[in-house]
Amino acid sequence: MSTETEIKLSLSARVASQLPRHPLLADRTPRRQLLINTYYDTPDHRLRENGIVVRYRQQGREWLLGVKTAAQLTGGLAQRKEWELRGKPGEFDFSHVDESAIRELLESLRDHLQPVFTTRFTRQAWMLEPRAGARIEVALDRGWIEAGGRRQAIREVELELCTGELGELFDLASTLQVTLPLHPEASSKSERAYRLSADLPMTAGKAMPVPVEAGLSSMGTFRLIALACVNHLQRNEQGVRQGDAPEFVHQARVAIRRLRSAIRVWERQLPESFVARFDPLWQELARQLGDTRNWDVFLTGSVPALAVVFPNHVEIEQLLSYGRRRRSSSRQAARRALTSLAYSRLLVDFTAALVALPETGAGPVETFVPRWLDKCSKRVHQRATEAEAEGGGDAARHRLRLAFKQLRYALEFFSPLFATGPVLEGYHQSVSALQELLGSQNDLAVATQLTGDALAGARAAPILGWLAEQSEALLPELRTRLDGFRQQPPPWQELSQ
Repeated sequence: MSTETEIKLSLSARVASQLPRHPLLADRTPRRQLLINTYYDTPDHRLRENGIVVRYRQQGREWLLGVKTAAQLTGGLAQRKEWELRGKPGEFDFSHVDESAIRELLESLRDHLQPVFTTRFTRQAWMLEPRAGARIEVALDRGWIEAGGRRQAIREVELELCTGELGELFDLASTLQVTLPLHPEASSKSERAYRLSADLPMTAGKAMPVPVEAGLSSMGTFRLIALACVNHLQRNEQGVRQGDAPEFVHQARVAIRRLRSAIRVWERQLPESFVARFDPLWQELARQLGDTRNWDVFLTGSVPALAVVFPNHVEIEQLLSYGRRRRSSSRQAARRALTSLAYSRLLVDFTAALVALPETGAGPVETFVPRWLDKCSKRVHQRATEAEAEGGGDAARHRLRLAFKQLRYALEFFSPLFATGPVLEGYHQSVSALQELLGSQNDLAVATQLTGDALAGARAAPILGWLAEQSEALLPELRTRLDGFRQQPPPWQELSQ
């Protein structure tokens, strides 16, 4: 078994033609190969379900049977286990797979394996030696995925670490990005081929559970969570760039908020330079997406509700017209943000900084969690008191909503460490319900602001009055839910040991 470590970067046809002329490659003769890969799975895709890839690769007259574990791509980085053996297509000898659980699964499915798709591409490969003892292969792949009678272009660079340090792989990626617009890939060739085979439309990706385990170091836990947040963001970037569905923008913003919440959790343990460099960049990206999200909510939620209350009012049409213009311009800004060179470099630089973070002496994560959650809970209670105090308004409730979000995300990050049961479930439901209720009030506050921007003076007054009434009507439920929340025992008292 070997561990394959590589960074995958996508590029345009024009940039693909420029890559061989890069100063690092121009004086080297590449190895050129036509690679034809046939991927196998069961009719019900059991291998995909278990995160395993089986393929036969033809390179010249040689055939290689490859087995790989599926990898989550974050900032283009993929690390996975790999086994290869010479063979003949249709013959599946898995004796070389030295992990018994994987080998036993493969052998149990051997008679059900069938071809599911093919990739066919030309590879130009250069071997670089940034220093003595370090070797990195730069492979430019251009060709096609062929699946389900459909084709999709392959155009990517793979930087594979043969020997050396992981940081040297990122150094090379960053060097290439200085002069070439290379974007970290969010999915492997096989993942794209499965989607193409099924002819599936793009769907927004939600946050996935993070496999946090007791005994994992505090910094290792942060790294795991932060990488998951970046992957969450990248699973929605194509939808933001190419479509108009609001959920892609929403999920991209959620990913960044979860990431910034994680940075807040670990802020005292992280190097000051790390937080000072990256947190403002993520905050600015969230702001660029935030305008689009506000207009999406306004046009799909607030305006339809207003149209019911104020039927046949010309002001509603004016709100729609104004809102659509503003949403269109903000959506273009969001697309520019996620297609910019700055965003591509941020993904690589942040992932590199994550994997380079030094371990700290904070001990295992389960000793760190209760202190943080206590602090997070105290902040919620403090802001709840502020929001209930005389004069507490939209701004105070907005701060309370952010505090509940941070508490909810922390609960979700650390939920694998909790003893499952009604205490955890009830507490999480209470936090989620309060966040949702405060979100409804925030939507009304944003609708008030946007209506004021769109309509002048007396024409806006009836609408603003109705929005204020709706916000006021939510206050009794908010007070009741806050009272109930204060009486619930915190679930981190039942951390699994």
